[in-house]
This record gives sequence, C-alpha cells and structure tokens, in this order.
Amino acid sequence: MDTNAVIDYLSNKLPANASDLLDLGELEISVITRIELLAWRNADKQQLAVLEEFISNVTVWNLDEPIILKGIEVRKVNKLKLPDAIIAATALVHNLDLVTRNIDDFKNIDDIRLVNPWK
Repeated sequence: MDTNAVIDYLSNKLPANASDLLDLGELEISVITRIELLAWRNADKQQLAVLEEFISNVTVWNLDEPIILKGIEVRKVNKLKLPDAIIAATALVHNLDLVTRNIDDFKNIDDIRLVNPWK
C-alpha cells in the first residue's frame, strides 16, 4: 500500500467496497510507507497510536538488495522521486499489487499492477 492509501484507509475515507476488500487481505507496506506514516508532523498521540497499531499488524518490507537494485532501475527509467521508486520496487520484487490513489505517479512502470481504491 502506498502511504496515501493507508491514510485514507485508516481515516475511513475509502469507499466501503475498497475498505471491505482491504479488511479481508493481508496488507503489506514498504519501509518507506512506514517512515512516511510515522514522520507525520501534525499527528497527535492518538493518531500515532493508530498508525503504530496498523504497522504492527501488517507486513513491512525492509530494504534489501533486490529492492535496492529494482528501485535504482525504476527511478532511472521513470524519473520518480526516491520514495515512490522504492515503494514501486517493493511491489515489483514481491509480486504485489500497489494500492494507491496516485495512479499517475506509477502508471508508466513496466509490469506494475496498480489498484486505485477509489475506483
């Protein structure tokens, strides 16, 4: 899941069918998404607690050599920001669908499977 999708999911802003589908699956995030979520400057203690609870219940993929190499390739070919390149590389290396509302950020990446929870 991309950071924006996690925030929408935890804020109950997704359409019901998308939330229901995510509730049924095993959710996975990149370490980049973890960092972005926990670096939220304006989060209060309750919001941080919700984020930490969510993170403790999902698979967090850390950086390893295959993700690093794929991230380099994705960034060079698609001129993405480094965090987006690593999030995309994580999905590609682990053969995952990438849930994001920012489809345009990732749509030109070869072989990536994108899921817009708003559609």
